[in-house]
Amino acid sequence: MSAESGVPTYRGSGGIWHKYDWKEFACQEAFERNPERVLDFHELRRKSVLECKPHKGHHFIAELQKSHSGVTIVTQNIDGMHQRAGTENVIELHGSLWRLRCDNCKIVIEDIGESFSKKKCDCGQYLRPDIVWFGDMLNPQIVQQASDAIQKCDLFISIGTSGVVWPAAGFPQEAKSNGAYCVEINTERTELSYLFDEVIIGKASEVLTALSFHTCLSR
Repeated sequence: MSAESGVPTYRGSGGIWHKYDWKEFACQEAFERNPERVLDFHELRRKSVLECKPHKGHHFIAELQKSHSGVTIVTQNIDGMHQRAGTENVIELHGSLWRLRCDNCKIVIEDIGESFSKKKCDCGQYLRPDIVWFGDMLNPQIVQQASDAIQKCDLFISIGTSGVVWPAAGFPQEAKSNGAYCVEINTERTELSYLFDEVIIGKASEVLTALSFHTCLSR
């Protein structure tokens, strides 16, 4: 979804981790060694994301959610693009660029802008981006929230995911096992394409706006 808006990918061709070493910028150990350096790097990421705009696919999903109360969005993206398009109650598996947390005080702070409003908690500890870094465990409550929604869904649509990052890679099978009609939208087939009832190759913005979701939702 976000790559089409110009947001840099992470593992793909030309992705961030081909240019930067994640061991220096995106793990707990790096943060403990040099929190200022890590926070400066994430401010650069925030700036690059704010220069991008949600595309018509993001806006379509937001409108779909407004017209169908049962639509749930689960994303691996951390850029907040869905929310900027107007989508609400997004389940963010990997966290958000727009939140900071203090693990010492167990608090999470919303912080939107190119620069962080502050880099230290009132307790004196550096605030950490509320993102799932390399080596981190996903928040089990967030994963369970996503799983609960998927187990109850009638229609499961996977958009632009590689299908290799767990636990999200297991969601299509989970939906399929519970009787959902499964659709994959991507620019190429993935390792999980065989699981889907329908595979549509193309850009997310073009495919989403061309699909008849009223027909899909009535399956």
